[in-house]
Amino acid sequence: MRSKVTVVGAGNVGATTALRIQQLGYTDVVLVDVVEDLPQGKALDMLESGPVIGTDARVTGSNSYDESADSDVVVITAGIARRPGMSRDDLLLTNMRITSSVTEQVVKYSPECIIIAVTNPLDAMVQNVYETSGFPRNRVFGMAGILDTARFRTFIAEELNVSVEDVQALVLGGHGDDMVPLVRYTWVGGIPIAELMAEEKIDQLVARTRAGGGEIVALLKEGSAYYAPSAAITQMVEAVLLDKKRVLPACAYLEGEYGINGLCVGVPVKLGAGGVEQIMQIGLTEEERTALRHSAASVQELVDVMRKAKDEAAG
Repeated sequence: MRSKVTVVGAGNVGATTALRIQQLGYTDVVLVDVVEDLPQGKALDMLESGPVIGTDARVTGSNSYDESADSDVVVITAGIARRPGMSRDDLLLTNMRITSSVTEQVVKYSPECIIIAVTNPLDAMVQNVYETSGFPRNRVFGMAGILDTARFRTFIAEELNVSVEDVQALVLGGHGDDMVPLVRYTWVGGIPIAELMAEEKIDQLVARTRAGGGEIVALLKEGSAYYAPSAAITQMVEAVLLDKKRVLPACAYLEGEYGINGLCVGVPVKLGAGGVEQIMQIGLTEEERTALRHSAASVQELVDVMRKAKDEAAG
């Protein structure tokens, strides 16, 4: 019997993720969305590509969670994008309510699943999904670091005119303007990046990486990135389904690691069938530790706003 992956949210990120997972060829996919007929239409279109790409993987669209029952992995992309005139807190609290509702259904129908959260603001939403689910921390994590790292690797490869496959990098912290690209852990074919590129150029690429999502939003005029995000999500899904033990950056709940406690932040982890099987702790300079703490503090601010809203709603 094939494994099952459910993707919640049939927008650009969710639908493209479902397509990429179908193209792996060894797992069935369920696409869930509240918009009537939208996931059914997109799923049918994907299913009809099966004979061409050579896969018997099933793709099913649904407006309910019945079809998602007993999923091995659930990817949550559902949420709204920030609109003109909308404050950061408006976006935060709207998507908090959406991800809370989704998570309750996911837990009801797939109590043994692993959840990968993708909704923005990413780190705060991972925290919300983790707390709402009641799952152990290894079974709830978020996708951001692979995307941020991929952007950094792309820019380095373009600058040096080398294969992206030979560029290895690591980005820590929150998925935002204060993410922490670790230049010391950035290599090209085993050669430290500082040996190949001037410090000023490295700083420019770090700045471009931090603004990577915004650069695409500005070019698209409407909407945001989805090709690279969906590729990153699929890499995580595959690491879990095939128990690959990949060492990848992910947003995970920390319990003292890196001096951070009770907060979801981007760190390197080992991903396998058990989800986050290990949080990889690496040595940081004082400057890097300070940057990571600053990034974590930004996430904490959002978490505090959510907690206040929840307390007020309960009170």
